[in-house]
Amino acid sequence: MYFSGISWSGTGYEVVTLDESGRPAGSPQRFEPGRTEEMISSLRSSAEPLVTVIESTNGILDGRMMAAGLEVYRADPGQLPERPVFGSVSAADLARTAQRDLSALTPLVRTRGTQTGREADLTAGMVASTEMVTALSAAGRWLEHGERDRPQIALTFDDGPLPPYTGRILDILERYGVPATFFCVGMNAGAHADELVRMREQGHGLGNHTWSHPFLPELSRAQLAEQIDRAGEAIAKASGGTPPTVFRPPYGSRTPEVVRWLTERVPKVALWDVAPDDWSMPGADVIARDVLDQTRPGSVVLLHDGGGDRSQTVAALPPIIEGLLARDYRFVTLDELSMATV
Repeated sequence: MYFSGISWSGTGYEVVTLDESGRPAGSPQRFEPGRTEEMISSLRSSAEPLVTVIESTNGILDGRMMAAGLEVYRADPGQLPERPVFGSVSAADLARTAQRDLSALTPLVRTRGTQTGREADLTAGMVASTEMVTALSAAGRWLEHGERDRPQIALTFDDGPLPPYTGRILDILERYGVPATFFCVGMNAGAHADELVRMREQGHGLGNHTWSHPFLPELSRAQLAEQIDRAGEAIAKASGGTPPTVFRPPYGSRTPEVVRWLTERVPKVALWDVAPDDWSMPGADVIARDVLDQTRPGSVVLLHDGGGDRSQTVAALPPIIEGLLARDYRFVTLDELSMATV
């Protein structure tokens, strides 16, 4: 069996593969963010059975890798050397961790993604943050939904941009004349700048979704700041606009400490109240049905244009829009929905 580690930095990814004895199985490979499909194809072409290891700050590759049939594991901070302020531990360290003791790592499940086995921690952090979030909501700095007496809703899309899905979603939104808000990942923004320009030109909102989609409770204050600041800069440069003023934490992850740090760094945090879990690919009909069943006046709908195969989300979008228009809902960006709550 071979063991591949994937690290990330501000310029892309590095892949290091080791054999069973820990010797390099070929030279390290480097891939720019726009070449992820090439990287996945390279991993799939391994002549030996292969496992691939990522760490918890890399949350935008696992869906595509598992959809391609790769066996993916997560290595957690206690199993690895200390991370730099920006970037992951080395690809060699990730591969070596698996080669030494694969049973100590977490095998990822496609329907749970990088959060596999950590659901209780995620929930505990949310519960512990309730009091702080309530206060921030009252101050207009934390948004989960808009006013319930206004027939307005906001469609939001996370984890992109990712061709061809982002472009197809933009085509549909343009056809119906519907605005949305896109929470972009910094790693993808520079690689697909044309998509961000189109978002801005079509009047969509842009939000910050970190650089590499990490699990926030495992970051230091400095690491969180780098994730937010660098993503904001990348989104501004790619779109030709200014850094987004609204931030969405990956997975909605938080602890009281993370919430404190976020209030120091971003003007507003936006979550959601309608989540059909389209990333788990339950089927286009299920996605559309869940959105239509759950949406109320003021709802913020969470969908995804990146992170994996989003063909089901694309297929579900027209019936979602048509169904909500038939109920006389008006689509707005998150900024517009937010202003209505003040």
